[in-house]
Amino acid sequence: MKMLLTEKKKPLKANKKPHAAKKEYMRIAAVAGILLGLLAVMLLPGCTGKNEPELGETGLIHEPEFGGVYITMTIDDFNALGFKYGDSVNVTFSNGYELKDLPYYNGYYTQTGKPLLIAYPGYDYIKAAINNGEDLWEVAGLKESDTAKITLAQKGKYAAIQDARDLHYKDEREKYPSDEVFANFRTIEAGNIKSGVVYRSASPCDNQHNRAPYVDALIKNAGVQYIVNLSDNDAKIQGYIDAAGFNSPYFLSLYQSGKVIPLALNMNFGSDEFRGKVVRGLEAMADNEGPYLVHCTEGKDRTGFVCMLLEAFAGATYDEIVTDYMITYYNYYGFTEQSDKAKYDVIVSDVLDPMIRSMAGDEALDLRTADLAAYAERFLKNAGMAADKIDALRARLAGGQ
Repeated sequence: MKMLLTEKKKPLKANKKPHAAKKEYMRIAAVAGILLGLLAVMLLPGCTGKNEPELGETGLIHEPEFGGVYITMTIDDFNALGFKYGDSVNVTFSNGYELKDLPYYNGYYTQTGKPLLIAYPGYDYIKAAINNGEDLWEVAGLKESDTAKITLAQKGKYAAIQDARDLHYKDEREKYPSDEVFANFRTIEAGNIKSGVVYRSASPCDNQHNRAPYVDALIKNAGVQYIVNLSDNDAKIQGYIDAAGFNSPYFLSLYQSGKVIPLALNMNFGSDEFRGKVVRGLEAMADNEGPYLVHCTEGKDRTGFVCMLLEAFAGATYDEIVTDYMITYYNYYGFTEQSDKAKYDVIVSDVLDPMIRSMAGDEALDLRTADLAAYAERFLKNAGMAADKIDALRARLAGGQ
């Protein structure tokens, strides 16, 4: 027993008092705890121990309608990593394909044919895509087993464009001055197109933005007899009809009478598929009596392209085309050239002008001096529209039969 007690009372190392040893132990434990905490943070998804945000290897989903790649990270979670709209990012796919210096936006703010990383409001995941261009999934040669990694390239590099283009609209009728403004509904009055012959609007059947019943009533009052539906196919239209709360009886009557052509256009203005489908729609207009409605979901981009094409074909000036196109931005977002010229000019130069140049097939075209009617007719011919159909369409637009 005496020996055991002696063993328990082994002396401390020289020059170490009991309270000093305890402090030393606590200091070492504290440092170890800090190091373990830092290690745990660094092992979290998207964290590297640096100030710069990063998303580690993440799964992919093909988005074929508009041609893009969903990266399966929710918008909120991605932003929580530290990424901000207007940042420049690098996206590296596991098959080796890379996109460098990619702008990260919450809308399609790049010019036609340019890539971006987008967090589009209302969609679950962030998406890498080529704006109005080829399907990035196909371009990058991706497959379902591939993954993507995203790193920050430069903080806020594209913030000025993000700020200018960051536009949002409301889906409540009471927020707008009239049914026509809410529905983005109007007749085209440009070039030789007779007023009351061609109308444009948001969708009369897809009610995701609460506008379909209003469009339906407006096209009935306007006497629309034929609809060129740019956004849907028959399966999607049937889904709208079968959904609870469907309330577009006039559209339904036209659809059941074979007076709606669903084209399901993608957003690649320069593709043969896009051009071929546009010609199918315009041939249908030539073969059927009007008045006509041209629409997509919002009546903004695909509708904007087709109406620009019709206006140019009918001899409209560049300024006439701009004026009609920008009514959509007043209807949805409430600004005009007078109220916000800087924003107005950005939309024209970054959105509409590339559409016109894509139609013309000339990226350097002087839009104010060009013979836009000649370019539009060449577009139709190159896309396969026969001469007699072109003549018939011209007559229809002018109000003839």
